[in-house]
Amino acid sequence: MQNYLLIGMLTCFASAQASTLITNGSFESPVVPVGSFTNFLSGSTLIPGWTVVGAAGGVSIVSGTFSQECCTFPAEDGAQWLDLTGLDTNSVEGVEQTVATTPGTNYNLSFWVGNIFDPGGIFGTTSTVNVRLGGTLLGAFTNSSTTRGTQIWQQFTTSFTATGSSTTLDFLNADPGNDNSNGLDNVVLTVGAGGIPEPGTLSLLGLGIIGLGLVRRRM
Repeated sequence: MQNYLLIGMLTCFASAQASTLITNGSFESPVVPVGSFTNFLSGSTLIPGWTVVGAAGGVSIVSGTFSQECCTFPAEDGAQWLDLTGLDTNSVEGVEQTVATTPGTNYNLSFWVGNIFDPGGIFGTTSTVNVRLGGTLLGAFTNSSTTRGTQIWQQFTTSFTATGSSTTLDFLNADPGNDNSNGLDNVVLTVGAGGIPEPGTLSLLGLGIIGLGLVRRRM
């Protein structure tokens, strides 16, 4: 009996540790017309959890059933994804989100970049996303898939140590001006191994320990 409670306690602890700190990381809200897209200009906060930054053209949430010319554009997760190239500008534009963090704690960031291989066409051949941490470049991540006809997703992971009680993450288009597609989807941020548990996690752990103690007294 004690072993089962301990396993349950650790499962709850692991689940809490794995919870993403990102809001609306798969861009499922707001819902856009099926088979189409909706543009959000720079400065917009209409995408829950996110602020659109950079060039005036902004970004677009795209339906996973959207298709144009050569290609289809499935989402990596859910029914929608974010196009960082925006409306007609194809410049340095993207989205940012500020999350609560604990100074000195390590965090793991995971996200997917979508690419259409369209040599000589309007969608380019690679997709590069620049990730900034508090205004400083954390890394440039390029999907160089060569599959024609459909958007291919590639997962990237990185980590950082928080220096403050909040951290701002930016995901910015780094494709050339003649590239009209740069996908972002399924953004996840979790506390890294050895990180400090959030208050909710500590509560779960405490309840598990109390429950284990009660079972011992009853036996």
